[in-house]
Amino acid sequence: MLTKDQPDEIQDYLSDASYLKGGHAARVVFPESAEDVAEILREATATKTPVTISGAGTGTVAGRVPLGGTVIATDKLNRIVSVRKTESGGRATVEAGVRLMDLQRAAESEHLIYPPDPTERSCFIGGNIATNASGSRTFKYGPTRNYVERLKIALTTGDVIHLRRGEVCANGRRLELPMPSGNAIDVQLPSYEMPQVRKHASGYFVASGMDAIDLFIGSEGTLGVIIEAEVRLLPKPEGLLSGVVFFDNEANLLSFVSEARERSLANRGSSPTIREGGSEPPAVAGGPNVSESNSNNLDARALEYFDVESLRFLRQKYDTIPESAAGAIFFEQETTAATEDSLMSGWLELIETHHARGEQSWFATNEQDHAKLREFRHALPVLMNEWFAQHNQKKVSTDMAVPDEAFADMLRFYQDSLRGGDLRYTIFGHIGDNHVHVNILPRNDEEAAKAWEIYRSFIRRAVEVGGTISAEHGIGKLKREYLVQLYGEAHLREMAALKRAFDPAGILGRGNMFDENYLSVVSGQ
Repeated sequence: MLTKDQPDEIQDYLSDASYLKGGHAARVVFPESAEDVAEILREATATKTPVTISGAGTGTVAGRVPLGGTVIATDKLNRIVSVRKTESGGRATVEAGVRLMDLQRAAESEHLIYPPDPTERSCFIGGNIATNASGSRTFKYGPTRNYVERLKIALTTGDVIHLRRGEVCANGRRLELPMPSGNAIDVQLPSYEMPQVRKHASGYFVASGMDAIDLFIGSEGTLGVIIEAEVRLLPKPEGLLSGVVFFDNEANLLSFVSEARERSLANRGSSPTIREGGSEPPAVAGGPNVSESNSNNLDARALEYFDVESLRFLRQKYDTIPESAAGAIFFEQETTAATEDSLMSGWLELIETHHARGEQSWFATNEQDHAKLREFRHALPVLMNEWFAQHNQKKVSTDMAVPDEAFADMLRFYQDSLRGGDLRYTIFGHIGDNHVHVNILPRNDEEAAKAWEIYRSFIRRAVEVGGTISAEHGIGKLKREYLVQLYGEAHLREMAALKRAFDPAGILGRGNMFDENYLSVVSGQ
């Protein structure tokens, strides 16, 4: 088992995409098996040495930034064990260090898809599961949780457990998890209810009668180390229609989104909020819930928003964006040969009904044009990163999601807080899930202080209207001070008690989710 302890060798494992400084560790270890991980954890528990799990480093909330001790790098746990077809799609068994792009390629080679689609496709599957990652396709397919069927997990005791969905469930809010030794971890689950939003990545998932596997999904490396996962795959859609639609005023844009969302959800026969893990995802285009000819069966798999400030940024690279555009929506719709024409007609009708600039909008039906639209969708974060590098500042970025009925007012609150001020900003993202990212772009330290004060007002408003403070990026170290606003002191202490049951020495993910005072542990190395 490879170990590195020289400063120049481990530097790359002391930070992530949050750019939080100050990470430090005594060593980085590269296990190649579950037994290796178990050995590291057993030793660390005995010596009370902090352990931080390192994935690909694409996280934005400093989850893998170590505060001393040992870093477990999952780079060498990188085998795609199997990809196999089933009657309903397929299954893939992968180790934690497999990159998302490699799993997606392996699935596509079998004419299957792995639906979760974070923007950063070089992320590791283990990290995706640890944060319950999502992305633009989450509007139709839901987050990572919906696709995890089995996990192999190493606990701080040195035990390695295998959890298959449906095999171990809570009795109400009491969960008893059998150990290979014959003992069991018996825990009382926190009593809070999950926010009624479509995307949520803030603290532990809990529900009465929940599946034990869902406790580890989204736990951000604080309860155990994910070694291997079996995930569900779906049949690859036959075709795809996508577009970028421009609007002259935001009222028309919001009414377009509202109707597109309502029709999509109606065609699936559901209006999903947080899914009680393991629910079946919607059928793909051409399945039994899709008529072969009815254009009313619009079923967007992605609805993404770009505000007027985002479009101003993007004009640096795309000079064909209409000058009068007040905003834009990127959408994707799965098709078959039999439905492509009627669905295109349905979207054009919707565009006309809501007075979009149809003649200046962009559409794609072939792979080359789809690639161009995907490039457009991903161009904004790149342009903003260039801005931050130029001004030597960090972006201040929100990740809140709110219930359907609260979204229009929440968007207005974002805009009213920023319009007319000195701060540059953009608002874009997953509008189908009532989840947009507000990125405030400070040019100096004074503007940065003002930006963080505005950010905190956004946190308070999201909680007030029943939303979540993090919909897809997790809490990590950067957002832990806000978790108490979402749950309150009593529930946060219930969460901490749950963590102590799995990690009595307090070694795992030190600083993630919880402040030290909640865990009452003695600091290790």
